[in-house]
Amino acid sequence: MINNVAIALAMGLIVIGLIAISFAGIRNVINGKSEVKRVAVMIVPVAVFFISYAALGTYQEAGMATMIFMMGAMVIGIIVTGTRGTFKF
Repeated sequence: MINNVAIALAMGLIVIGLIAISFAGIRNVINGKSEVKRVAVMIVPVAVFFISYAALGTYQEAGMATMIFMMGAMVIGIIVTGTRGTFKF
């Protein structure tokens, strides 16, 4: 029971954060401070969550799958960036 409440609260905080990020991103694009592709990158975790939710069926498993995917993408990004910086690609 407490696990479901904690996950629901965490998801609520994530939704509030996504709404705030969306408004700030839209405002920055309108004001010319950001490019659309840099703001659109924020959609990736949401898309991964909805795809994993459709595949797995529960939001708990989808949340864990999203976290694992995003952590893996972060590690790959760090490796690629470090390799490019080291070997001047």
